[in-house]
Amino acid sequence: MAGGRETCLTLIGFILICLKMVTPEIPTIDQAYSKISNSITVEWATVPGATSYLLTAEDGDTVIETMVANSPGTVTGLKAATLYEITIRSISAAGRSQASPPKQAKTVLAAPILEVSSPSSDSILVQWEAVYMAIGFSVSIMRANGLGSIWKENTTNTSLTFTSLEAGTLYTIKAYAWNANGIPGDDSTCDQRTSPRAPANIQVSFDSGALKASFSWAPAEGAFNYTVMALSDSSELTCSTTLSSCTISSLQCGTEYLISVLASNDAGSSKSSSAVTLKTVACAPGRVMIQEDSPGHLSVTWSDVDLGDYYVAFVKSDDGLEVHCNTSLTQCNFLSECGFTYFISVFAYNKAGQSPLGDIFNYTTAPCCPSDINPVLVSSDRVEIVWSPVRGAELYETKAVDGYNVVECNDTAPACTLSALECDTNYNITVYSFSEVRGSNMSCTPQFITTAPCSPEIKNVSRDAFSMINVHWRSTNDDATYTVTAQGEKGLYQCSSVGESCTMGGLPCGSVFSVTAVAETQAGRSLPSYSVPLETAPCCPTGLTVTQITQSVINVSWTIGTVAQTHVAVLESHTGQSKCHTHLNHCLLGCITCGINYTVTLKAISATGLATDCSSQNYFSSACCPLGVKLYRLGPNGIRIYWQASRGSANYSTDLYGSKGIFTCTPRAGLSFCDVAEIPCGDVYTVMVSPVAETGLKLTFCPKKIYSGKCNGAISGVRSYH
Repeated sequence: MAGGRETCLTLIGFILICLKMVTPEIPTIDQAYSKISNSITVEWATVPGATSYLLTAEDGDTVIETMVANSPGTVTGLKAATLYEITIRSISAAGRSQASPPKQAKTVLAAPILEVSSPSSDSILVQWEAVYMAIGFSVSIMRANGLGSIWKENTTNTSLTFTSLEAGTLYTIKAYAWNANGIPGDDSTCDQRTSPRAPANIQVSFDSGALKASFSWAPAEGAFNYTVMALSDSSELTCSTTLSSCTISSLQCGTEYLISVLASNDAGSSKSSSAVTLKTVACAPGRVMIQEDSPGHLSVTWSDVDLGDYYVAFVKSDDGLEVHCNTSLTQCNFLSECGFTYFISVFAYNKAGQSPLGDIFNYTTAPCCPSDINPVLVSSDRVEIVWSPVRGAELYETKAVDGYNVVECNDTAPACTLSALECDTNYNITVYSFSEVRGSNMSCTPQFITTAPCSPEIKNVSRDAFSMINVHWRSTNDDATYTVTAQGEKGLYQCSSVGESCTMGGLPCGSVFSVTAVAETQAGRSLPSYSVPLETAPCCPTGLTVTQITQSVINVSWTIGTVAQTHVAVLESHTGQSKCHTHLNHCLLGCITCGINYTVTLKAISATGLATDCSSQNYFSSACCPLGVKLYRLGPNGIRIYWQASRGSANYSTDLYGSKGIFTCTPRAGLSFCDVAEIPCGDVYTVMVSPVAETGLKLTFCPKKIYSGKCNGAISGVRSYH
């Protein structure tokens, strides 16, 4: 029952809310009108409870809606000169009302799109395209600064020209169209400046040295820029500026220019000003010719030039002396000297000034022979020649002649290096001076020089049985002395000879030398011959030691000598030979016989195969180990050890090793047994019988026997091992 009551109450509340949500009233449009071609403004009475309004404009093709807060409201984004049906709806929290009764309104005409220009300094042309639904247009003009009166014109055309305006002045133009009802549409406004008048009072200043002219004039009202034009028969030059002066560079010499100035602004350019005339300096005379009619007399001629009133020719020698002549003709004569270079230039003059510098010509008289020639021997195939410069010489040619062959070198410097000469050869060397224009002086005196001797060629380097080094070479020099040098890390050794061989000694073992030969005569020293490597035999090692390892193996060791890479150790006796070859400082030699006298020799060998036979020494191998070792009990605490003596005479020693002590006995010479008394019973012993070397050293590599001594008097468990 409680649940049923709650459901009923909820339903009653919902019905009450629905009764409160009543749609708002429909607003009524008071008026709708257009002041701008893309919008219509609507006015209406306010609806109670409305929070906003929805304006709708329809033209049959499109529907445009705009949400506004209150009256009046404007619908935008419309087409110009178009009839629209306007409705409005009120909007509240309960929703939106029905559309109001429609009201028609038409948008006004669109503004004409203006194109303005200034065809002259006192007129402005206004043009536009036809406007939809327009039957006429109104156009007005006034100064942009607001001064003066407004000039207004009505027309049905799409262009209009305003005349009698002020030059270089900014004007504001306003235009609109109207329809058949005389209702004006949107207006367009733009600014246009009239073009300026031509500048007046043009002044010209000419710089003859730089071939440029500066121009000035009275400023023109409203002009932003000025352009100066310089016209001639062959060229047109201009300069532009925002000031009232300008400079034109790179004018042509010998040319007459007509100068005019244009003023311009954003509307266009003025008419050209009245032209003024500018005459530049004459060009430099051309076709200059220089002739030496007779020794010591120069004649300079040139061609006539336009706008030239008179000429000046300058002649300057290379020692700084300058002379000139002034003439209205086209020729001048000068004195000259032998061995000089003359520089000639010709200028033309008129009222504007001096012509530009033309080509500078030079004339060189015949050069003299070089003096103080000093040939310097550099090597057996090269000679350097130096001398003092001479007047008029542009090039030097040096020739070296040996009777059949000619070696030449050309240079502008007073020095030359003659290369590829033959060694030990007498040359006739001459230096000639040349002038490109005047040729050479062939009366120069030669010099004679002999080149240094030829380098010898080492044919052979050998060693004799006494470690002497013999060097043989081949050479074609006359009266030369030869020096042979062997150089290495351990010093420098030399020998000399006038023949083709020499001998040097005392070179240390285990060394590497570079052997070269040099020839020397009164003319100088030759280049060294190509080097020949020389390696002396390796040094013998020191500290040769022989150690017995086993009965049939010994170890031979030594200290490695200088340069030796490997060694060969040889053990030799009447029974045979044992040998080893190793890169170490020791080696093992086996299969030797015990109790034999051997000879031990050692040979050192280098990496290139050079060998040195080193000294030998004698070695007596150890005595042989005894055979047939047997044990006999002697009473309760004694034992006799018996053996068979080996080949050769030897002394022996017997040792018993047990846990209770070491027992040793040494028999008298010639006996082959030994008795050991007072040894404890009940122990295990190791027994070894060893030969004793002459040095008293006891050898330890003989076989061993083990036995167990029981206390009941028996000997058991005897076995041998190595």
